[in-house]
Amino acid sequence: MLRKEDWMEIKELAEKGIYKKDIAEELGVSPKTVTRALARKGAPSGERPNARRSKLDPFKPLIDSLLSQGVWNGKVILEELKTRGYMGGSTIIRDYMKPRRSLRPSKATVRFETPPGHQLQHDWGEIVTVVAGHHQKVYFNVNTPGFSRRFHFWCTDANDAEHTYEGLVRTFEYLGGVPKEVLVDNQKCAVIENRVGHSVKFNERFIDLAGHYGFTPKACRPCRARTKGKDERMVGYIRHNFFVRYRSFESFSHMNQLAELWLAGEADARLHGTVKEIVRERFLREAPALGPLPAVRYDTSCYETRLASWDGYIDMKGNRYSIPDNLRGRLVTTRLTLDGLLSVYDGEAIVAGHRLKDRTQGWATRAEHHASPWKSLNVERRDLAVYEEVAQCS
Repeated sequence: MLRKEDWMEIKELAEKGIYKKDIAEELGVSPKTVTRALARKGAPSGERPNARRSKLDPFKPLIDSLLSQGVWNGKVILEELKTRGYMGGSTIIRDYMKPRRSLRPSKATVRFETPPGHQLQHDWGEIVTVVAGHHQKVYFNVNTPGFSRRFHFWCTDANDAEHTYEGLVRTFEYLGGVPKEVLVDNQKCAVIENRVGHSVKFNERFIDLAGHYGFTPKACRPCRARTKGKDERMVGYIRHNFFVRYRSFESFSHMNQLAELWLAGEADARLHGTVKEIVRERFLREAPALGPLPAVRYDTSCYETRLASWDGYIDMKGNRYSIPDNLRGRLVTTRLTLDGLLSVYDGEAIVAGHRLKDRTQGWATRAEHHASPWKSLNVERRDLAVYEEVAQCS
């Protein structure tokens, strides 16, 4: 774009009779630019009188209103605009928000300290390390009491619902009690739905776990993981301390044994930078405020309904396991424990049991499951003399 100084030079050179082509070459612009400047009798104003209206224009007051309410998440704003008829994309929304971010309230967080026994924060971390001689992704379930920071973690090969519940149960047992509430992120094994301005819908089995142990489930505000910052810092602490000190493991059992030793010898003995106390000593004031453990441990096994095939097997984890003949083609209930024990139920009764096998080991079959078809099978018997006569004739 031409500056006012450029226009003054164009005007001066044109008045001296210099050709437009030569003026353009002198200024490093196109001859058409010089022609338009002379016709306009000035530098361009930068305004576009006939500028096309943006799809966002009718929705800008709504965006301003949302920003004033503290909603600065572009995805949330986009979804809200779509409900009002907006047909555009998210880029134009971000461009509109960008110059206004300086008006956003400070992100400085006031640290929220909870009283003893009040809250436990839950999170997952992951890392690739060596297990049984092979590199493998390891998930570790981290749970941190908000008052004492005496956290506990448990390592496993999956971060599904059953492993989430098992990690929490192990933490309660490690601490010797249960806090009044457990704060989780919005993972589906715990939270089904959590939208701004709406009540939280928790996973039914997570509610069942909460009822069994007597804690109140709580969920982080969407897009605000800082709510459970104490626990997230412990994820980094484990990753950069425990998994640096120990870099290979014989098995997951070996890994968790080392984790228990490391927790007792290092993590519990550390001086916490925020509370300025030894974590183990601070926990002594929190332990009495924890609720009691229930008399019966919560069953964290995976329960599913499966359709038995007509050949007398059910599919589980990439392999097949035999069931009694009378269950062919019927729906059965299966229970799979975290240590790989599979049970099959017909109503309330256990009718089959297997230890989970790798698919490379082939199907798991119990002879008694498929014995009845062979007993009831009628095989025709023939006199072998018939075959002898045929052989002599040939």
